[in-house]
Amino acid sequence: MTGLPRAAACPCGSGTPYDVCCGPLHRQERQAATPEELMRSRYSAFAVGDGNHLFRTWHPRTRPEDVDPDPGTTWTGLEVLDATEDGDEGTVEFRASWTSPAGSGVLHERSRFTRRAGRWVYVDGEFGEPK
Repeated sequence: MTGLPRAAACPCGSGTPYDVCCGPLHRQERQAATPEELMRSRYSAFAVGDGNHLFRTWHPRTRPEDVDPDPGTTWTGLEVLDATEDGDEGTVEFRASWTSPAGSGVLHERSRFTRRAGRWVYVDGEFGEPK
């Protein structure tokens, strides 16, 4: 599916192998237990080009038609700044570094998650540094 060796370090920056970190979520062997775990798996899906995982984990009311990652963008690092969970709602604030032929940058987002039918899904996010 992704071409990433299972023994490779997980792109999410957890320090564990992809095969035991985000890989099982991408392969649908289990669901994310927390909003942060889902956000990390979504970052990894962008990094390895797994549009199917992004589609499955995006709330249908806010999901765009095309969720496939841009193949020209390389995601180079993830820093989780804050993660909260309150019942069936959660947020994760993070910075994700990227490069592309046009340059490089950092995406700063505060993502919202909700539990839907017993599993966490991404709803939307606010971009940019907090005010």
